[in-house]
Amino acid sequence: MMMPENNVPLHLDYALRLTGKREPRMCVLNTAAGDDPRWTMYLYDRFAGHPARVSHLALFPMPNVADPADLLLSQDVIFVGGGSVANMLAVWRVHSLDVIMRKAWHAGIVMAGSSAGGICWFEGGTTDSFGRELRPFTDGLGLLAGSFCPHYNSESGRRPLYHRLIADGTLSGGIACDDGVGAHFIDDELTEVIADRPGSGAYRVEPGITETRLDARYLVSA
Repeated sequence: MMMPENNVPLHLDYALRLTGKREPRMCVLNTAAGDDPRWTMYLYDRFAGHPARVSHLALFPMPNVADPADLLLSQDVIFVGGGSVANMLAVWRVHSLDVIMRKAWHAGIVMAGSSAGGICWFEGGTTDSFGRELRPFTDGLGLLAGSFCPHYNSESGRRPLYHRLIADGTLSGGIACDDGVGAHFIDDELTEVIADRPGSGAYRVEPGITETRLDARYLVSA
């Protein structure tokens, strides 16, 4: 996800615009990176002067708010950062965030994320959560059917592993995205692919193996 100088990330700007609100509420979660405060403060800095009303939910060493459900369900956008999707979902489930996220999705809150924050909404994907060697992850929230593979063009092991895992049935068919590319779903239907850099794309990968490139709309900073 590109971070334009003195501007918000293009994908986040896109998500905020989807709300149709002048001052949308957005909560960011950095659970996958252990709630590293540097990442959280970086996003706050990026949004200085922006009309969005930004908050964050941290779970380490304990929740930073008394009622995480109240915080999350009052948002217009929930954005989840990258890191370990396996660790993140284990912690989320301990705090019942898996249930809360499903309620937020049904309530029409815009759910967004990058890397681990993209995989989590699907049934599974490819991950380095368990070590340097990429492995399958099959315990996603399942809000969206199928699987998701990030970093398709930047990590050489992602594409062959994703193909192999779909071919042997470990993962269901799904969507793979190059760096800087996002897949926009409304309910459970893919409606648009967006990219913050030219040349990057997304692919639908199905058992067989068939890989179909999907047209992406290039986002430009205002």
